[in-house]
Amino acid sequence: MTHTPTPTATQPFAAHIIANVARVLVGKEDVTRLALAAILAGGHVLLEDAPGTGKTMLARALSVSLGLDFARVQFTPDLLPGDVTGVSVFRPATGEFEFVPGPIFTGILLADEINRATPKTQSALLEAMGEGQVSESGVTHRLPQPFIVIATQNPVEHEGTYRLPEAQLDRFLLRLSVGYPSLEEEIEMLSRLQGAHPLGQLSAVATPAELLAAQAAVREVTVSPDLRRYIASLASRTRQHPQVALGGGPRASLALQAVAQALAWTAGRTFVTPDDVQQAAPGVLTHRLSLGIEARMQGMGPGDVVAEVLQAVPVPVEAAAVL
Repeated sequence: MTHTPTPTATQPFAAHIIANVARVLVGKEDVTRLALAAILAGGHVLLEDAPGTGKTMLARALSVSLGLDFARVQFTPDLLPGDVTGVSVFRPATGEFEFVPGPIFTGILLADEINRATPKTQSALLEAMGEGQVSESGVTHRLPQPFIVIATQNPVEHEGTYRLPEAQLDRFLLRLSVGYPSLEEEIEMLSRLQGAHPLGQLSAVATPAELLAAQAAVREVTVSPDLRRYIASLASRTRQHPQVALGGGPRASLALQAVAQALAWTAGRTFVTPDDVQQAAPGVLTHRLSLGIEARMQGMGPGDVVAEVLQAVPVPVEAAAVL
């Protein structure tokens, strides 16, 4: 029998997913929780980190844990949009064109090294990420639900890459870094991977139907008027920051609220707290900021701006009794 999560039963749901992923990804519970929050909020994730830090493993482990179909596309300069979305093929037997779906028709699509494909191919994801559909030859094809894109890119090596435009970056709900393991975590990883890879023994601990129910429950998590003002003030302050050429727009506010709701839900609460917003802010805001030349010359990064904004905007005092 399928169990439908409710706001009061979310903590076990999230704990099962995070614990399952931890079987193959050692010491990355925090980034797993944030990635899961993005999925629960119905958004997409950009994993930006050095090679070999576990970006692909996180995507695969989440798809297995959630019982979702998984497809991986290695983005290269010669990749065409149709290689991702699908193409219409002429069938001589029928004298008609038939649409052959591409790998994007899945539950979780891993767009590996997305910045190695041309802007034209990168933009093939825009409609799918924003509308949950693919248009080909004037015909619209709906994608399966839930549908999540997890993209990866290497922030250090830029030779042979194409920078993601702001419109594409803005489609990602969160940008996260997996990070290197600690010494003890790396030793534990060596022990676990000495034999067969544990991913082969990983099994689902949830179903797509449960995930859809969880996404619906997340949207019902309460956000007080004071916290809505706090969220909007954070986004607005990024636009007013003297070192920022382009700050977070209204989509940033919506994303911040959605991720905060998901984090509250995974903690077993039916209401958002300032801590949820602050935990979500770096992953939601940093990739939506473009800094001025002076900031870049001073070695200032978007993360520094977000930290300053979080310090500058007064935190609302929430009542102890919340709905």
